[in-house]
Order: sequence, then C-alpha cells, then structure tokens
Amino acid sequence: MSSETTQQESQTSPLKQTGWPMFYCPISQIHNAGEIARIREECKKESFWYRALPLSLGSILVTQGLVSKGIFSASPRFGALPKMAIAGVLGFAIGKMSYIGECQKKFQKIGIAPFGPQQKRHCHHTCKECEAKLGSNEKEGSVPSAS
Repeated sequence: MSSETTQQESQTSPLKQTGWPMFYCPISQIHNAGEIARIREECKKESFWYRALPLSLGSILVTQGLVSKGIFSASPRFGALPKMAIAGVLGFAIGKMSYIGECQKKFQKIGIAPFGPQQKRHCHHTCKECEAKLGSNEKEGSVPSAS
C-alpha cells in the first residue's frame, strides 16, 4: 500500500505539487542552472566594468568640471560633493540599465525566451493534463448564461 501512495505522489503533475511556480513550463527545465548562473554573473561583471563604472566616473568628472567653471554652483556647506554623488549614482544606474539588451542577447543564445515588460512570456509547451484542464475551462466559459 505504501508503494502505491509513493507512486501516486511521484506521478502527480507539477501544477498539483506545492512549491511550483505559477507559470510552470515542463520544457524550461532543460537549461542547465550552472550555465544560467554563469551568464548572470558575466552580465553583472560586464555591465559594471564596461558601462556602469565608466559612465559613473565620467559623469562625476563632468559634474566636477561644471562646478569648477561656475556653471553649477557648489553647496556652501558640502561643496561639490552632493552634485557629484548624484551624478555618480545616475551614471551607475544608466550604465547598468544600458546593458540589459546585451544580457538578453546572451540568454537568447542559449534558448531562453526574452524577458521584460515588452514580451508576453508564456509557455507553449503544455502537458496533456494541462491542455485538458484548459480545454474544459474554455468550454465552461463559452456556454451562454441562462439569464
């Protein structure tokens, strides 16, 4: 009897198991987690060294130059430091965001669908149980009401 229950538990669909994501794709488990982690770390490092750091330092230097020429006024209490800090943070954020497209291309090379608000991300690979459930929900929704 105990072997029957363990077989049933192992055969339950991912949708019925607790802890599975809401949008489960059975094919999405193909990708190696190590490869995804490697690309993510690579994107972090490259976005920092090639975009965020240069833009941050460049914006700090430009801001310092503008303050020293008198185009921006320095704070009487803190000097040019607040303006330079804001310029550095903005340059860093813009640099990180500007590298998003490059990271998307790297993920697309290994077969992961694009992500972000522009893309409608849904799985086209459904199991037979999910297709049957989806079909029954569509049939229920298409029946006209009696009122």
